[in-house]
Amino acid sequence: MDNAAIEEMFETLGPVTIKRMFGGKGIYCQGVIFALEVDGEILLKGDEQTAPTFEAAGSRQWAYEGKGKPVKMPYWSIPDDALDDPDEMARWARRAYDAALRSKK
Repeated sequence: MDNAAIEEMFETLGPVTIKRMFGGKGIYCQGVIFALEVDGEILLKGDEQTAPTFEAAGSRQWAYEGKGKPVKMPYWSIPDDALDDPDEMARWARRAYDAALRSKK
């Protein structure tokens, strides 16, 4: 996904900064990473508070293979409903940003 499309996706949060990392991209708002782009897919930051909400919406948690077993990361796929609805996308972006802020504490 190109940077302009990512910036448009998260415009409700305000300006975002996109930095290359680990073969993908880190997506930041006000210096806080709240999303990733990995293999063309956007993943949103989750935490203990939001994980059940992501699961209920049909999102899947991102995991990678590490030493023979999957390692789950605190990032989740965007729920399908949010991909076609800018207002819903804004709600999920805010949840991800709020989770990122909580994780910094």
